[in-house]
Amino acid sequence: MMHFLADDNEVIHLQVSGKGSPIIMLHGWTASHREWSPFIDQLTPHHRVFRWDARGHGGHRLTQETVPTVQRMAQDLRNLIEYYHLDDLVAVGHSMGALTLWQYIKEHGCEKLRKVCFLDQSPKLLTDSEWCDGIYGDFDQDRSATFLSHLQTDFTESVLQLGAMGLNASAREKYHTGSRGLDKARQWLNEQDPAPLIACWESLTEADYRETLERIDIPALLVYGGASNYYRSETAHYVHNKIANAVLHIYEGTDHSPHQWDRERFVRDLLDFIDA
Repeated sequence: MMHFLADDNEVIHLQVSGKGSPIIMLHGWTASHREWSPFIDQLTPHHRVFRWDARGHGGHRLTQETVPTVQRMAQDLRNLIEYYHLDDLVAVGHSMGALTLWQYIKEHGCEKLRKVCFLDQSPKLLTDSEWCDGIYGDFDQDRSATFLSHLQTDFTESVLQLGAMGLNASAREKYHTGSRGLDKARQWLNEQDPAPLIACWESLTEADYRETLERIDIPALLVYGGASNYYRSETAHYVHNKIANAVLHIYEGTDHSPHQWDRERFVRDLLDFIDA
């Protein structure tokens, strides 16, 4: 893999493919740049695609003591943009990647960005008496603290259960009966260093980007799973209503990764959005 140095000297690994206008693709929590591999052949003929392994992710051991918070990852994104002298770019963020992109916009506005795409994410993960559009529609501070405790005890199973014990009945059934995909996910998670990922998760749960959505003054594509493990349709419509120039697609029957379950539709929707 290629790499660049962030401004704290951490090594950030990434893949750069293709030629043309730039696209940066930001993966979800515990994932890696491989999340975007199914789309590379369709994107690279006309676009230069940047796919990183976010700090603390992808199996790369940290070389610095900096905690991989969402704020730090947003700064890494700025470092990436500056290192490769990018401008007028399209940024795509799934889950944690969307939060990273919102943090970047919170700090820098839509500087250097031409269009953005957000996949299946709430601007505020934790729920409270006045906010029901976070995880499960019911994941308050107490539930979050319990989950953090479980992560410390059994990281792999806690991550898998977060997705399995939510709003998607099929995911729950697969967790109990087992599946090849679940076995692969378990193996991947067992290979990761839990400490930076847990610290990262804690920062994600502390974030609130509801006001940031209204600062987005460029075109935005929103793709949400109609059977998301974590978010009800109300979350998708909330985000849609807060971004002035947004287009919303809900992929019915797909979970928290709608782009993986309907790959042809996603890459078509993304390219149509970029070219519009």
